[in-house]
Amino acid sequence: MPNKRSGTKVLIIDDERAIRSTLREILEYENYIVTDVDNGIDGLEVIKKDNISLVLCDIKMSRMDGMEVLSEALKIKPDLPFIMISGHGTVETAVEASKKGAYDFISKPPDLNRLLITVRNALERGNLVTETKVLKRRVSKTRVILGESEPIARIKETIDRVAPTEARVLITGANGSGKELVARWLHEKSNRCDAPLIEVNCAAIPSELIESELFGHEKGSFTSAVKQRIGKFEQAHNGTLFLDEIGDMSLSAQAKVLRALQENKITRVGGEKELEINVRVIAATNKDLLLEIENGNFRMDLYHRLSVILIHVPPLVERSEDIPIIAKEFCSEICSDYGMPEKKLAPDAIEALKNLPWTGNIRELRNMIERLIILSDKVITKNDVVIYANPSSAHHNNNTNINHHNGNSLNGEAGIDYDQYESFQDYKDQSEKNYIKYKLEKNAWNVSKTADDIEIQRSHLYSKIEKYGLKRDS
Repeated sequence: MPNKRSGTKVLIIDDERAIRSTLREILEYENYIVTDVDNGIDGLEVIKKDNISLVLCDIKMSRMDGMEVLSEALKIKPDLPFIMISGHGTVETAVEASKKGAYDFISKPPDLNRLLITVRNALERGNLVTETKVLKRRVSKTRVILGESEPIARIKETIDRVAPTEARVLITGANGSGKELVARWLHEKSNRCDAPLIEVNCAAIPSELIESELFGHEKGSFTSAVKQRIGKFEQAHNGTLFLDEIGDMSLSAQAKVLRALQENKITRVGGEKELEINVRVIAATNKDLLLEIENGNFRMDLYHRLSVILIHVPPLVERSEDIPIIAKEFCSEICSDYGMPEKKLAPDAIEALKNLPWTGNIRELRNMIERLIILSDKVITKNDVVIYANPSSAHHNNNTNINHHNGNSLNGEAGIDYDQYESFQDYKDQSEKNYIKYKLEKNAWNVSKTADDIEIQRSHLYSKIEKYGLKRDS
């Protein structure tokens, strides 16, 4: 059974060789991967470059004080667990170390059992902190608006000005450009932020059900109305109602929405009683509503009610200077989600990303980065981008014999039939299986070496081998 600690990297920073040797011997016996340095400056360089899980740091050192190392290191990696060690420990020193962010404090010479228990607990806490951040990010859809381009700066400024008001906002832009995120920040920065933000995707609801969805219905108002239903307007009372893809709303529903905005009252389907509502409406669309008005598909009076403030979110190709920032953030986030060391984007890869058409905008970019992280090596290169950009470009490059991994195609994937995959998850699983099989065969099925090569824990690799039913060819 693989040891769970193998692959966990511990850094020792201490200017006493005897202490470093003792700590190294203890930790390596427990199957930790140990790096040691004799000063804080070198220690900080290791923290910057390597995927360190825990630091044991002396307090009294000549070139840089241990407390200073602690402060600087937590600026680089805020969640990195630190255990401070000192031969001159006092309660005051321990309290100061704790205030600066250290997990614990132990005295020299270290007690073996105390040291190992403290190391295990610190690593478990570090894992929990990381997992909590990942879960919070997955639960919360209000992400930072990434980018420093002029259009994004204008959008952020508009949000800051408009959010605290009660003005209705119409957000326009292509699919995947980030309209929903703008709506979320308008709510987060408003005076209604403690009340709910209720979202309705008007394009996803059949036209015959949209009115029931928005305004609710009374029991028995139609065949399937077996009980009373509270609509989205009521659910958003005192909060914000986000009507996404409002250009797809039926004309009859538009008329009722207009009345609700004019009178701040609604009536449930099949009901007679008027209900007062206090709702701020934010709408979004990928359609040209003025053209829809000309074609008789959208009401002009509703358009004017909704578009007190207009915010246009530009497509990604119009702000390509933001791609490096967004791509690096996605890279860090996805590697964290997968529990793997962060992969780097080479400068030529970033330039290649900037030159792609991005018809799917931010959503497509995130999918692309996820694909690159799964299928590429430690550093994502321009060649990776060319091969894995999208099915058509991948197919083209495979047919022109552009091979990856030292001239070998990835386990015979040239000429992939992408129609065989029903979902991106199916494609991802198959690609991951092929990648792991290729690496195992390349390393003569040496699992430990393969785990080191692809920078995942050996236990994780064993799980993948079992998941995909991989077996060594006889």
